[in-house]
Amino acid sequence: MDIIIRILYAVISILVATVWGLTLTGIVRKIYARVHGRFGPPVWQPFLDIIQTHSRRVAISHGYMFFLGPVFRFAGGLGTYLFIPVILGSTVFGNFSMGGDVLLVMYFIFFGQLGMALGAGEGGHPYSPMGIARGLSQMSAFEVPFSLAIISVAIQYHSLNITTIVQAQQGSILNWTLFTNPLAVIAAMISLLGMNGHAPFSIVMAPQEIPIGPPIEMNGSFLGILQTNRGLFAAAKLILFMNLFFGGAAHPNILVALLIMMIKTFFIYMFSVFVGASFPRFRPEQSFRFFLKWPTAIGILAILYIAYL
Repeated sequence: MDIIIRILYAVISILVATVWGLTLTGIVRKIYARVHGRFGPPVWQPFLDIIQTHSRRVAISHGYMFFLGPVFRFAGGLGTYLFIPVILGSTVFGNFSMGGDVLLVMYFIFFGQLGMALGAGEGGHPYSPMGIARGLSQMSAFEVPFSLAIISVAIQYHSLNITTIVQAQQGSILNWTLFTNPLAVIAAMISLLGMNGHAPFSIVMAPQEIPIGPPIEMNGSFLGILQTNRGLFAAAKLILFMNLFFGGAAHPNILVALLIMMIKTFFIYMFSVFVGASFPRFRPEQSFRFFLKWPTAIGILAILYIAYL
């Protein structure tokens, strides 16, 4: 019975996170449109897109792996979210957090992107291999400073458990990792730009340049799965960063805690949006070199700072 209840709570948590992630996606589209001088689609457009795609049938086939790509991608986003506690101490939004869940989360972040690469590799679009090469290369590049930031945080709090890390940041805003280990936060936030794929690191989708295979060839429910994962995975990453670096969401009133979570994740996401609206896109080699240069150096300094503090 306990397992059934936890699963039901997890379903509620997933629905809330997916709705919030899709809402953020709609808000970001509207912001970019305003920056470009356009009116833009309505905020609820991502929900309409998912309803539309799930109502259509798939008319093409490139093999089983091509259709398993979206499934692996969604599994990566789902696994990432399920091991992150959304609200500290909440039964409903605690998910399946456990000892060492930081490592599980990092694994699932890789899993979804690798699965999508396998699916895209079987597609019929001639630019799919180019998108795969760019995506995996950039993923490997931004994971280096992100991993260094995680190592620094683990050394600082002597734990790889997200709940323990959030608990250590309670009591005062000055206890947040943002103030106790700013170098790790800087390295991680730069990595977040690559994870979110906004400019100047939007080299995989490369708007106005090359469309990769899956968004062009996928249709029907498979495209709907990708769009749903875009909302869930975005929310999972933002909640992870909130927990590790910005004190998490903790309050006796669950509605207030949810409001705190939404405010914090909104401003974390706006960092990527602000940078994306302000800078042009890098070339692929510029993006890879950037991640392996400055944020990696900052991540190493963060480890040295904590180790010898």
